[in-house]
Amino acid sequence: MKKILFAAIAMVLSLGVQAQNATNSPYSQYGYGRQSDQSNGAMKAMAGLSLGWREGNQVNFSNPASYSCVDSITFLFDAGISIQASNFTEGKHRLNANNSSFDYVIGAFRAHKHIGVAFGVMPYSSIGYSYYNSDKVDNSTILDESTTTFTNTYAGTGGLRQVFLGIGVEPLKLKGTSFSVGANASYLWGSYTKGIVNSYSNSYVKTLSKYYSCSVKAFKLDLGAQLQQRFGKNDVVTVGGTFSMKQKLHGDPKCVIISTDNQNSVSDTTSIVADGSHFIPMSYGAGFVWNHARKFRVGFDYEVEKWSQIQYPVYSVVDDKQYYTFKENMFSDRQKFTLGGEFCANELGRSWFGRIRYRAGVSYTTPYLKINGQEGPREIGASFGFGLPITNAYNNRSMLNISAQWVNVNAKNLIRENIFCINVGFTFNERWFAKWQLE
Repeated sequence: MKKILFAAIAMVLSLGVQAQNATNSPYSQYGYGRQSDQSNGAMKAMAGLSLGWREGNQVNFSNPASYSCVDSITFLFDAGISIQASNFTEGKHRLNANNSSFDYVIGAFRAHKHIGVAFGVMPYSSIGYSYYNSDKVDNSTILDESTTTFTNTYAGTGGLRQVFLGIGVEPLKLKGTSFSVGANASYLWGSYTKGIVNSYSNSYVKTLSKYYSCSVKAFKLDLGAQLQQRFGKNDVVTVGGTFSMKQKLHGDPKCVIISTDNQNSVSDTTSIVADGSHFIPMSYGAGFVWNHARKFRVGFDYEVEKWSQIQYPVYSVVDDKQYYTFKENMFSDRQKFTLGGEFCANELGRSWFGRIRYRAGVSYTTPYLKINGQEGPREIGASFGFGLPITNAYNNRSMLNISAQWVNVNAKNLIRENIFCINVGFTFNERWFAKWQLE
C-alpha cells in the first residue's frame, strides 16, 4: 500500500507542475481568474458542502476545526485530479474546450489527543483564455474604410496557488457535546499575463497592444470552528463557521502599451506600474450537517466573499495621458448557497457494497464580477458521485472518490458557459501509528 501511496504523491505533484491552466473560460480574464473549488474529492460530489462536515476519515481543509477529529492511529493522504469539458454559447456561435487539472494534495494526522495537523497544496484561482472578434471598420478617417476590418485578440494565462499548514484543537468535549477551533496558515504565490491586441487589415493603421501582468505573493490566515451536539442515540448535528481576513497581495501590477507602425515595423512602448496593490477579500461562512445513524448525512452551507471592498487596476486615457490606476466598484459581494448529502448503508460492515457512499449536491453562486458596468455571470451547479472502498490484505479504510459535476455560468446578453467535470480523488487511510502486540 505504501508503494501505491508514494506513486500517487509523485503523480499528482507532477500534474501540479504541468497543469497550469484549469480553465478556458473567457470570464477568467476578469479579476484573479476563475476561483478554484476549495473542497476534496468526497465533498465535490456534494457540490462542495464542507463547513459543518466532521469525519475522522477525511481531510476537510475548508474548515480547519475538523482536523481535531482525525483518527489517532492513522495517517490520511488525499489527492485529486479533474477532467473538464466546457461548452460556450453566444447567439448562434458555439465552441467546445477540454482541460485536465491538478486539484489538491493534502495530508493529516493526529499530533496529540484532541489535536490534529493538516498540510497540503492546491490552486486558488486559474486564468486561461484565448479568443478574438473581428468586424468591419466604420470610421471615415481610415482610408478604404469599405474594405478595412479590425481584429481584437484576447489571451491570458496564469493563476494563484497556495500551500498551507493547519491545526485543529478540541478544547471542549463533554458527553454528547464537543467544540473545536482551527486555523490554516497559507502561502499564496502566482502570476498572470493578460493581453489585448487591436490590429487592422489596412497597413496604414497602427496596431495597438496592451499587456497586463503581475507576480504576487502573500500569507493568508483562515479560521474555523465547529460545535457538535448529539440528540438521542442516532442523531448528531454539527454546526460550523469560517472566517478569513482581507489580505494584501504583494506585487506591482504593470501595464505595457505597444503601438506598432505596420509600414516600417517601428514600435513605441509605454510601461505603467499601478500605484496600489491587489487584495483578497474578507470572507466568512456558516453551515451545518445532520448525521442520522451514521447512514444519512445532509447539510447546508452559506458563504460570503466581500469583493465589493476590493479595488482593481484599470487602464484609461484622459486628455491624451495614459493611466493605470486602482478603481473602486469593480466587483460585487459573492454569495454561495450549497445543499448536499451522503448515504451509506453500513460504513462499518463487512459487505463491500454496503460500505459504498452515495453523494449528491446542488449550489447557487451570485455574481461577483462586473463586466462593462453590467452584473457578471451567476453559477448554478449540481453534482453526484460515489465513495468506493479500497480493500486489500493490508487496508480496508481507504477510498476512491469519483464524481460528476455540472456548472452553468450565465449572464444576461453575455456568453453562456456549461462546464462538465469528472473528479477523481484518492483518500489513503493508513494505520501508521498503531502499536502491534506479538503473542
